[in-house]
Amino acid sequence: MAISMYQASVPQLKKMLVNLTAILTKAQEHAVAKGMDGKVLVEARLFPDMFPLAKQVQVACDQVKLGLARLASVEAPKFDDTESTLAQLKERIAKTIAFIDSIKPEQVDGTEAKEIQFSIKEWNFEFVGEQYLLTWIIPNFYFHVTTTYNILRHNGVELGKTDYLG
Repeated sequence: MAISMYQASVPQLKKMLVNLTAILTKAQEHAVAKGMDGKVLVEARLFPDMFPLAKQVQVACDQVKLGLARLASVEAPKFDDTESTLAQLKERIAKTIAFIDSIKPEQVDGTEAKEIQFSIKEWNFEFVGEQYLLTWIIPNFYFHVTTTYNILRHNGVELGKTDYLG
């Protein structure tokens, strides 16, 4: 029996968002313990041409909400990208999880061949559902979650593989 589109995505995406929340909680605790402004972590980046932590979390959430919305043929919630604290980033994750919880398996299952088209700036993308899930949503999501982890680790937050994997 093949794994369904829903089972291949939703449970693991949700689990990783829960883990990301726990990672951000550790970042908050680190900032308090070190007497630093959490904004330092929110604005941190690995290299000048990379997004800061806030944008990494925003894009990770966007990959999930926009991706699942496109597959399920529903409207994605709109977030303003104004988060400037770790607490606000955790709220964004919570809103994303709430959206995930509204998606039912039957809305995603059977979308393997569904045509997905969208644009980002001047780039136009065309996928079929399975390709979109496996080559766009999942890899992009993990890239931004991993980069968030790496930014925090680089800034001294005590994190390990079990924090990432849950």
